[in-house]
Amino acid sequence: MQWSSRADTFQHVYQNVYPIIFRIVYRITGREDVAEDLCQEAFIKYYERVESFPDTDQAKYWLIRVAKNQALNSAKRSGRERRAYERVFHEPQRPPMSGEDEVIRKESEAAVQAALQRLPDKMRTVLVLKEYGQLNYREIGTILGITEGNVKVRVFRARERLLELLKEGESHAS
Repeated sequence: MQWSSRADTFQHVYQNVYPIIFRIVYRITGREDVAEDLCQEAFIKYYERVESFPDTDQAKYWLIRVAKNQALNSAKRSGRERRAYERVFHEPQRPPMSGEDEVIRKESEAAVQAALQRLPDKMRTVLVLKEYGQLNYREIGTILGITEGNVKVRVFRARERLLELLKEGESHAS
């Protein structure tokens, strides 16, 4: 497809890819504000080299790789910061706001997010790209530079391990 300008190309990719990248980054970091910042950083990098991509699919895969890597780095950094803060101040967890449904939803979301964070990076990445990025196995393989079959195996193992972690969390809570 021929674009009339760099801005048109950027705008088209931004509108089509931002929602996917945001979902992926949010699931890795667990924070909307951080996800928004990291997505914006990825698109700034993309804007600087928009002409170097032959088509929107290549731009999409590149943006997902960049954003995923930024999110993984941010999550690691934030985990180290949180642990350091907890060691120094021994801050207890804040209680949920109010409303039974909201409490249950937040607890479930927190349990899934905590279990996701406990998955090895390779498992977490494919699961986030599949479930929250809503990408197919071929696209994930392209992004990660692995075969489609390898992606399927990793997703299967990641789902099994996530289920185990969630069950462990339930048994510890009981």
